[in-house]
Amino acid sequence: MDFNTWEPVYERILADMGYDRVDDERARDVYAGLLRASEADTFGDGLDFTGERVAIAGAAPSLEDELATARAADTVVAASSAGQRLLANGIAVDCLVTDLDGEPDTAVRLTNYETPVAIHAHGDNAIVIREYVPRCRLDSVIPTTQAAPRHPVRNFGGFTDGDRAAFLADHFGASELVFPGWAFDDPTVGPTKRRKLRWAERLLHWLERRRGDRFGVLDGRRDGIDPIDP
Repeated sequence: MDFNTWEPVYERILADMGYDRVDDERARDVYAGLLRASEADTFGDGLDFTGERVAIAGAAPSLEDELATARAADTVVAASSAGQRLLANGIAVDCLVTDLDGEPDTAVRLTNYETPVAIHAHGDNAIVIREYVPRCRLDSVIPTTQAAPRHPVRNFGGFTDGDRAAFLADHFGASELVFPGWAFDDPTVGPTKRRKLRWAERLLHWLERRRGDRFGVLDGRRDGIDPIDP
């Protein structure tokens, strides 16, 4: 994702959610400083999903009912707490995408087993980044931001852990994306999370159109989505 393409969408997200771009940039810079001080010299450069069917596993309650979809995929990219739930069911996680909001120890453990983990910095998690990133095996960390990228922190597009996982898989060449464990209308979440889910839905709709694709997770929903046309 070119940042010039992403930026207008990012600005709309900030305005809608009431977030401050300066806070995102501050967290990004904290993160970049931690990584530059390390001995790691590559961050996710070897990731390659070219030609693969990639399961983008969400953390909705339905995940355990849709494990077969994850098992059948060539690669599994898990969003946040979906990673631990997949592992508990004997399904390997090939990449985890997280802002460390849930089960950060899982992210640390996976990096130490050399599983790539895309750890995301945003406006209110700089303290968590400072605490947990140094515990990781840094050459297994893929550092991301939703603000302008600053080496070595990158921006592949996306806002929530789930849709960022889809944008990351797209960037690294996935030929097909499937979506076990997703629920845009989860009644158990609060108003802020519901608004985030609306953005996740809009962003996946944007991504499928950019790919010339049709994501099954959006079937029956497209007519109600406000399309993104940056």
